[in-house]
Amino acid sequence: MRWTASGLRLVGAVTAGAVTALLGLLFVLVTAPFADRPAVRAAAAWLTGLELRRLRLDLPDRREGDERRFLAARVPVGVLGGLVVFLLMFGIDVATRLVWSWSRGEAFDGMLPTPPLLAYMFLSGSVLLFLEATGLVGVDSLDRRLAVRLLAPDPAEALRRRIDELTESRAGVVAAVDAERRRIERDLHDGVQQRLVALSMLAGRARRGRPELLEQLHEQAQQTLVELREVAWRVYPSGLDAHGLPETLAGVAERASVKVTVTCDLPERPPVAVETAAYFVASEAVTNAAKHSGATLVTIGVRREGTMVIVRVEDDGMGGADATGGGLTGLARRVAALDGRFTVTSPPGGPTVIEAELPCG
Repeated sequence: MRWTASGLRLVGAVTAGAVTALLGLLFVLVTAPFADRPAVRAAAAWLTGLELRRLRLDLPDRREGDERRFLAARVPVGVLGGLVVFLLMFGIDVATRLVWSWSRGEAFDGMLPTPPLLAYMFLSGSVLLFLEATGLVGVDSLDRRLAVRLLAPDPAEALRRRIDELTESRAGVVAAVDAERRRIERDLHDGVQQRLVALSMLAGRARRGRPELLEQLHEQAQQTLVELREVAWRVYPSGLDAHGLPETLAGVAERASVKVTVTCDLPERPPVAVETAAYFVASEAVTNAAKHSGATLVTIGVRREGTMVIVRVEDDGMGGADATGGGLTGLARRVAALDGRFTVTSPPGGPTVIEAELPCG
């Protein structure tokens, strides 16, 4: 059944290609005097997009300006495909009439069925059917190769673009690491260090006969431990190693100052780098929502789609989040380092949606 569906889809694609080739030729001839006009270029790009959808080709960075050349170049391929389909339909028609006549005991083109004739017809029909199938596959493959040849980015240009992306990503990772180090130093200096100074002063006063300060000393020590734990988790969430992403995100929800719901649908644990990036995206998004958006509910969703892990964080705050801010920029760089995609949608009035797509396969 699957082979039949694939065969019918292939015949349909080649047939449609024959029709669109003639339409493309007509378009190129009619618009030749106006080739440089924006409307003509836009129409050529639209027709080219139809051809790529017919061929099920995804060329997101295709070259612009070569669409009319592509439409003209594929005319011979379309005509060839039309001839192959015509011969296939002609052969099916002859085979159908032959079977119908012989099944009723009638002669076909003056011939009655005999064992040698049946064997000859079966063998010749099988060979012709094989040649037709090969022709259909060949035309489809030729059409695809022509599209890639004329529309795909130049390999050297694509390589240069990839080098630029990697260079920018590397610089972004270095900047993100430096920013994270500065933030940790600031947290230690402004938070933990000040509390330790206060602890030292309280301990000194308690030793000089102020036992009532011991309870305050104990509270300060507890708060210092909490802040030290928070700083350590910003460096690396050790719970990931022991418990995995679902339980670690549940810990984020418990520690948050707003209500957080977590849905984690992962059939298996992703790589460590992906798991860590997913954690930081969710954790930083929750922190931003609690501090800046006035949200009362944050929803974290983690799921697997093919080779991608999708992390989606949505809050019901007032929106207007700045995607170029320090925290979100750091997350974008962390995701880019894994060749992932990071998007922030935060219209005024909300909601704010932060989504990261992390490749793991």
